[in-house]
Amino acid sequence: MKRNLLFTPILLAITLITNIACAQKKAEAGKNEGIKPEMKIQKNLTDDQLLDLVQKQTFRYFWDFGHPVSGMARERSNESFNYGSEVVTTGGTGFGVMSIIVAAERKFITRGQAAARTKKIVDFLYKADMYHGAFPHWLDGATGKTIRFSLKDDGADIVETAFLFQGLLTAREYYTEKNPVENSIRSKISQLWEAIEWNWFTQNQNMLYWHWSPNNGWAMNHQIRGYNECLITYILAAGAQRFPVNRQVYADGWAQGRHFLNGKKYYDINLPLGMDFGGPLFFTHYSFTGLDPRGLKDQYADYWEQNKNHTLINRAYCIDNPKKFKGYGANNWGLTASDSWSGYDAHSPTNDHGVITPTAALSSFPYTPEYSMQALKHFYFDMGDKLWSEYGFIDAFSEEKNWHAKSHLAIDQGPIIVMIENYRTGLLWNLFMKSLPAVNGLMRLGFTSPALKKYEPTVIKP
Repeated sequence: MKRNLLFTPILLAITLITNIACAQKKAEAGKNEGIKPEMKIQKNLTDDQLLDLVQKQTFRYFWDFGHPVSGMARERSNESFNYGSEVVTTGGTGFGVMSIIVAAERKFITRGQAAARTKKIVDFLYKADMYHGAFPHWLDGATGKTIRFSLKDDGADIVETAFLFQGLLTAREYYTEKNPVENSIRSKISQLWEAIEWNWFTQNQNMLYWHWSPNNGWAMNHQIRGYNECLITYILAAGAQRFPVNRQVYADGWAQGRHFLNGKKYYDINLPLGMDFGGPLFFTHYSFTGLDPRGLKDQYADYWEQNKNHTLINRAYCIDNPKKFKGYGANNWGLTASDSWSGYDAHSPTNDHGVITPTAALSSFPYTPEYSMQALKHFYFDMGDKLWSEYGFIDAFSEEKNWHAKSHLAIDQGPIIVMIENYRTGLLWNLFMKSLPAVNGLMRLGFTSPALKKYEPTVIKP
């Protein structure tokens, strides 16, 4: 019998879809999906064992607590501020995708499980709301519809999109096996990446704007100027192949911020960039979960010096403790944005309310390993009965107010896992810095780095 030519491609398509579904289902069923929490404080752990434990238990936030439909990271572990139970965060999911890679390499889960969960996230994003290729800050994890972040912030958030794609581009470099699941991950990440219209967010000016809404247009009018957590946004915008921004946007926009150049000393420590005392410590974390600061320089700063010194200043302030808050000291430091006894706040030396946030010191392991380990041991061995939980450390605490958060936030938990791993192995830094968008963006903006040298012949010129 002569074969039906129309039926053949349909049969092949059905077979391919079935194979992908079977591979994904098999990977998810490979082991028990849950990771058992270690709630009892364990004594006599080596430093490596303690780091393993912190990474593994903190990872439960993204694995066991990940949204069941989308796989994305929930905004927070409680339902404060009327967020509801379906809110997932795009930026936090970027950190979560990186955390899944760490978990696979550390054997907390299998590579197959990691790939299956990542594919679930990417498949969901492929169908979710986007605006000129950019995603909103929050999505409904069940439907993919936008959840308004603030009154007029109900559309694209280009900064959260940058944090998301820092993770997704890292994943594209990691999932390189030739099988249906990993092939699909790479293909869809590439399509999503190429759809982002970075130049749309300039409004035809030498400046990136944070938000755009189909209902409110540019009403937020939030210019992205330095220096803060948003460096990765300009690098990825410059690294795009289809809709890039040029170097002048970086020079006239980011580098002209009111708090960009600093050059002062605090506690006899030089701070090249940023506001007085550096600001909250997440400035040294969010853009640098993938972006490798080791040897990274441009005409304005050495970013390893910037991040290390910012961290040292933050710690020195806590030791100095000019406001005499209870508990501050050499092993109990770290001011950054988090929940507090009075609501969410961006804690820093110039905005200090007696709240220590564990992610501040723990996500700074690459910059201050000795001091971060001191803080970790204090948080776990000395204060673990109050700070340690099923998802790692609680978000924040204040001994001054005898207050301990009941919450965890994706944007605080993710950097703990990722930055500890960057300290231990450089895993996420090495993966992201192989990504052509990262290479292109850095070179177009005039950065130098040891990681860039071998890629110079492949860079796409502006």
